[in-house]
Amino acid sequence: MGQRKAPKDGDRKVGRRALLIGGTVAAAGSAVLARDELARLWWRVPGVQKPRKEGEVDYAGARWVSASDANWRRADRPDDYGIDMVIIHVTQGSFDSAVKVFQDPEHGAAAHYIVRKDGHITQMIRELDVAYHAGNRDYNERSVGIEHEGFVDRPEDLTDEMYEASARLTARICARYDIPVDREHIIGHVEVPGTDHTDPGEHWDWNRYMKLVREAHTAPT
Repeated sequence: MGQRKAPKDGDRKVGRRALLIGGTVAAAGSAVLARDELARLWWRVPGVQKPRKEGEVDYAGARWVSASDANWRRADRPDDYGIDMVIIHVTQGSFDSAVKVFQDPEHGAAAHYIVRKDGHITQMIRELDVAYHAGNRDYNERSVGIEHEGFVDRPEDLTDEMYEASARLTARICARYDIPVDREHIIGHVEVPGTDHTDPGEHWDWNRYMKLVREAHTAPT
């Protein structure tokens, strides 16, 4: 979550990517783009709903608490937007305050998961959907966001239980979407282009975290 709330990621428009290139190539290209957009947006047709189960989680053991639908966008990932990244955040507040703001439609941002200091994991947005957590539309569409309870200037907030639980969660996400377990694909919010956030901060132990993720990724399931 970091210093300020992220700018709201607005809804995708059907004609956003239709480019006027000219000639026959343009017509063919536009047809392909239009078909691609229709495939992404099929569930918006009146009477059509993408199959969902209320309260269903993507990570076993997580507790479901829904974020406000103003803080995320319905999608069909990874079929419409490929997922190739996990973004690590720190809440700059308590677990309860993070849940509260993610349920606030005026906040304009929310992550898929929150990891509490004791290792408890709450899921607030399905991985299928685009969460407004990165402050960058492209990164929102291609990533899963994980918040961690605490403050960036308080290393004592980053507990063993939190690191271990988060690492198992990230490893599972990487396995599910075939994401490489490296620092190009598991990044901090501060590394997102255009962001003004500093989380997870200088006290986040990336060497320790990546070691735990790799161990969890290779462990038998």
